[in-house]
Amino acid sequence: MNFVTTKRAGYALFATTPSGRAAIGLTEDQKRLHLLARAAEGWETLREWSVDDVSHTDVLLRLGDVDEPADPQALLSFLPSPRDLH
Repeated sequence: MNFVTTKRAGYALFATTPSGRAAIGLTEDQKRLHLLARAAEGWETLREWSVDDVSHTDVLLRLGDVDEPADPQALLSFLPSPRDLH
């Protein structure tokens, strides 16, 4: 899957999936990483990581060979859960 980088307030990096249904966001302070899904009123955070545990590069590489699913929640199965990190 390719990502399209764009600007979004509050994020140093904001990259959406080709359909725009999901996004990866690195917070402006570069301390937190968010997996987001498009919601009726903006974006909903599906998962959040500390960049000490997972970098935005790690997430983008993990999803690079994945076909974009219709449901952004399905992306979670390819990414580390909090219990995987400790």
